[in-house]
Amino acid sequence: MLSAMGDAKLITSPVGRLARLGGLVGRVGASVLAERLVELAMSGPAKQLRRTENLVRNATRVAESLGRMKGAAMKVGQMISLQDGLLPPEVAEVLRSLQREAPRVPPEVMRYEVEGSLGKQKVVELFAELELDAFAAASIGQVHRGRLRDGRRVAVKIQYPMIDEIIKADLKNLKTLLGALVGMFMEIDFEPIWREVRDRLLEEIDYRHEADNIRRMAELHAELPEITIPAVVEEASTERVLTMEFVEAIPPAEACSDSYPQELRDRWGRVLFELQIRGLLVHRMLHADPNLSNFSFREDGGVIVYDFGCVKRVSAPLAAGYAELFQLAIAGDAAQIPGALLDMGVGTENGEPLSRDLLDPYFELLVELLREEPAYTFGEDQEIYDKLFELGIANWSKATDITFPQDLVFIDRSLGGHFGNLARLRATGPWRRLVRYYAEAALAQA
Repeated sequence: MLSAMGDAKLITSPVGRLARLGGLVGRVGASVLAERLVELAMSGPAKQLRRTENLVRNATRVAESLGRMKGAAMKVGQMISLQDGLLPPEVAEVLRSLQREAPRVPPEVMRYEVEGSLGKQKVVELFAELELDAFAAASIGQVHRGRLRDGRRVAVKIQYPMIDEIIKADLKNLKTLLGALVGMFMEIDFEPIWREVRDRLLEEIDYRHEADNIRRMAELHAELPEITIPAVVEEASTERVLTMEFVEAIPPAEACSDSYPQELRDRWGRVLFELQIRGLLVHRMLHADPNLSNFSFREDGGVIVYDFGCVKRVSAPLAAGYAELFQLAIAGDAAQIPGALLDMGVGTENGEPLSRDLLDPYFELLVELLREEPAYTFGEDQEIYDKLFELGIANWSKATDITFPQDLVFIDRSLGGHFGNLARLRATGPWRRLVRYYAEAALAQA
């Protein structure tokens, strides 16, 4: 189904994008400033209601504008939308539209792009069929079905015209916009967040980089038959065109519905969980785009994993740090958490550990997720989402002097995004056993 925005014309002019983003930055910035002034005269529930209403208004502005612009603009909007249990439900619902279908670019434009990248004659030689009406549209490119001359069905990702120039042109204004939005619900040094977002965005422009990620991730997960990673078709791939084996299964919305038994949804949840935990702790190569549309599901309990443009490489010390945190949670040892975080580079600006008052409520939630019996069911209790949001509000004033390594941005984004995915599946699984196993493996190889 096409997006409600239809076959919108892609804005490629730097001046046009500057005007669109600049106007959005101005509206959001003015709204944030006005909100701060209003809040000075308010308190309690009325203040929180007012803040939620303002967040919804700004989320709507962002979703409508960024959804039309594609490129870095839409990608950043999708990143914001993945903070599922950490935003008010009303805001998450508005931003979730950015995880669905993007407006599509006309077939004749995409034909020009694929022929320009592969060569017109090579397209004829390689493809028996290539559907130029996209079956999926995203922020950087569209996906088209095709069939090679040897009979293989393929999925072909084709970048939008001028998308590399578009992304680079967007970055300055997006830094201002994203900083304003983040500032609406937390007070924190935005610079390391922005550096990490910028670096990952620039990586995603080059499909050769994504092809390398696919090959490496397929090797790492080869021993897990439950995980399927479609192979790259080398001869039909370039910097701007990425051709992969076409592997189709149950789409996310259907998988999360009551059409399938909970036992099967639990198996899917376990595979998603294991993909992340072993990627973080053992492989140190994390699939860092947890949008649920990047996965589909098999009736035998397996999961198909797509889109490896955003992959986060994790240093050995950082992986060991996360492993130690998980082990402390399993042991229920809250007293060691501030020191363990400080060893990972998370502390105050003057180099002191974070306070137990700040950390203990989060530690208690992690302990709950990793409880032994009965195993935790994601999405079983809205209360945990409410607690996370309430903690965020309560800790705003305490979080102004926190420092952390920029590497944590996409690691925590990925883990948090899968928290929401598992909640949609309402998955129950051996989370404690899996975390213990991979944490011990990580520390053994440290």
